[in-house]
Amino acid sequence: MSSPAAAPAATSTSSNHEVILSVKNLKKHFPINSGVIIQRQIGAVKAVDDVSFDVMKGETLGLVGESGCGKSTTGRTVLQLYKPTSGSVVFEGKELSTIATNELRHMRRKMQMIFQDPFASLNPRMSVGNIVAEPLKIHNVIQNKFELQEYVESLLQRVGLNPYYVNRYPHEFSGGQRQRIGIARALALKPTFIVADEPISALDVSIQAQVVNLLEDLQEEFNLTYLFIAHDLSMVRHICDRVAVMYLGKIVELGTTDEVYNNPLHPYTQALLSAVPVPDPLIEKKRQRIILKGDVPSPARPPVGCNFNTRCPVAVPGICYQEPDPPLEEVEPGHWVACHRVTDF
Repeated sequence: MSSPAAAPAATSTSSNHEVILSVKNLKKHFPINSGVIIQRQIGAVKAVDDVSFDVMKGETLGLVGESGCGKSTTGRTVLQLYKPTSGSVVFEGKELSTIATNELRHMRRKMQMIFQDPFASLNPRMSVGNIVAEPLKIHNVIQNKFELQEYVESLLQRVGLNPYYVNRYPHEFSGGQRQRIGIARALALKPTFIVADEPISALDVSIQAQVVNLLEDLQEEFNLTYLFIAHDLSMVRHICDRVAVMYLGKIVELGTTDEVYNNPLHPYTQALLSAVPVPDPLIEKKRQRIILKGDVPSPARPPVGCNFNTRCPVAVPGICYQEPDPPLEEVEPGHWVACHRVTDF
């Protein structure tokens, strides 16, 4: 049986197989405290619980799952916006979880984030020009005022905005335009790795495709690597090279996009994909929907045994309810699954 730490070695469809990010046994538990004056910990919310994966240089790894499964927390913990409870995050050969503060500050120039909410992620009191220029000022990249303004205008133009908008404020823009401003800010320091935390979920459907196409163009132009967090499985299939499926703080399936979508092995992945509509009435009519029963358990009190056993349509007494949560195993080249019954499918 393969160990969970071995899971990131899955094959990428990216032309470059150099590992830019390696996450091993990552955990992020938020304490639950009791008491007003004297507080004591009485439990923990296991938002991310023993997650392992690699991201290859130049690829897009999709991280999908239901709301509350730990996708966004994983992305923020990878960037050290949350300090991990335990585990390893190695970016370009450097361990981020134990790195010195000054060195981490320098590494942040190479790691950026596009946030989910374009309304909340922009300071309403700052002009667009100052928002995009802020990271450049913080890291003291461009000192000349005129060069800075010229560079900011070129960034706005590159993401599809009029460079003359530099003196406008966020409330003057639509949701799609605000997300483009967020993308320009993320590009300002010329990063190599970007965590896109559901960058299109708050946008109108008509704008989503435009933003995704922009991200693809920027990836090719600047040789970017993405960790693309989303719950829109159709969009993930379009943009991602590989897909990792999360459930209750753990990755349950990992593989190339084609392999996961055409041959899902974990019961949870099968249920997710059965809910994706197919634009062909004949095929749609013959498809069998998998309806999961019950609600997602609380990450503060995960079930005994497999995390998915309370909703799994193929769980059996004994192993699924008593054995520890199964580790990721490579059942096919580059296709990893965490399920006790995976050999039965």
